[in-house]
Amino acid sequence: MTDVPRVVLSAPSSGHGTGAVSLGLLAALTARGIPVAGFKVGPDQVDAAYLGLAAGRAGRTLDPRLVGPERIAPLFAYGAAGAGFALVQGTMGLYDSVAGRPESESTAAVATALRSPVVLVVDVAAMGQSVAALVHGFRAYDDELWLGGVILNRVASSRHEALLREALDDVGVPVYGALRRHELPPVLPARRYGTGPVVRADADAGRGVRRLGEAVAATVDLDRLLALARSAPALTVEPWSPEPPDAPQPSGERPVVALAGGPAGAFSHPETAELLRAAGAEVVTLDPVRDEALPAGARALVVGGGLPEMYAEQLSANRRLCIAVAELARRGRPVVAEGAGLLWLARELDGRPMCGVLDATGTVGDGLMVGYRTATAVTDSVVAAAGTTVTGHKQHAAVLTPRAGDRPAWRWEGGDPEGFVRQAVHASQLVPHWAAHPDIAARLVAAALAPAGAPA
Repeated sequence: MTDVPRVVLSAPSSGHGTGAVSLGLLAALTARGIPVAGFKVGPDQVDAAYLGLAAGRAGRTLDPRLVGPERIAPLFAYGAAGAGFALVQGTMGLYDSVAGRPESESTAAVATALRSPVVLVVDVAAMGQSVAALVHGFRAYDDELWLGGVILNRVASSRHEALLREALDDVGVPVYGALRRHELPPVLPARRYGTGPVVRADADAGRGVRRLGEAVAATVDLDRLLALARSAPALTVEPWSPEPPDAPQPSGERPVVALAGGPAGAFSHPETAELLRAAGAEVVTLDPVRDEALPAGARALVVGGGLPEMYAEQLSANRRLCIAVAELARRGRPVVAEGAGLLWLARELDGRPMCGVLDATGTVGDGLMVGYRTATAVTDSVVAAAGTTVTGHKQHAAVLTPRAGDRPAWRWEGGDPEGFVRQAVHASQLVPHWAAHPDIAARLVAAALAPAGAPA
């Protein structure tokens, strides 16, 4: 059971400022000394990383498609443990779902699963009294949804604010704050840098989050919002745990697993490191840009899907580490690369030499490939036995030629086989969430403990 005060922050659609307001709320409450936790609906590791920066603890994704709707409340309860306030940032519009499954995969569905009030952020720059009709429609659309109020964004003037408040008061919807058009400036590093500025503790990212916190603290009634959050009922669920239910007694040896990241976190979901530790590994962070050697005694490497493609030049320039990674793979040690990590293992990317583990070349294109895939493992590997089915997410601008090796990693309906399995290497642009597939961690640790070159 968990009784953490909580709200879900959503909007009528993308572009209303939900992300900036979410970061500002967490930063403002942190400045008050309240322990907070941040979550992002959907697969977006970038937003989750910034929520973690604002909260001072790991930001986590809550994606019903990747982990299953039944794991949403347990994962929330686990990630929010000990917090005095938890914020869940929605995705797209409140009732939207990329896959057309709003009843289980929308922000509204997550809010219902968490028995959480929803606060709607509304961009009112071109809106007057019609805001009341808009918000009333969102409140009436789903009887199970608890719409607790709104935060107005891009308000033009005091007169405009008064008009909006009066209209919403007529339909009985509380207003928790009103931000002027200039009060949420674009202060964060460009999104193309992905999770990098957070993971590597760049000063610009921290300054941007603090500015958003100051703006929200000056314009949002934090006490009323906390009162709403505290009215959420207790969740009668068992928190998720990285510990397997039938965990054997740990052996004396804990293999060192290098996890790509930086001083402030990893390029993987937080649950990845937690599952590896629970499976018996000693997890040591490896900065693929700055570190010139693998951690001492490293017997495996995991490169998560949050590694930004923008770091191609820096990754290529770190020749000593590239050689060390290639040697680790050559010796038959487990190397798991997701997302852009696959590009780092390639022979080259846009003409720049990479690790050369895979006999393939990458090219960054103009478009962006985004989407979920339900995939079946083609080849036995350190990640999955052949025939295992997982759901993963793809988001990349670069493509690899060839798309797959002689022993592909995955296949899915409507697509050619994808990814590479070579000795104990598993590389794919598909990014599963390990909390839904904890066997990945167990298989990898077992392979790390096995003699070099043993079958995966």
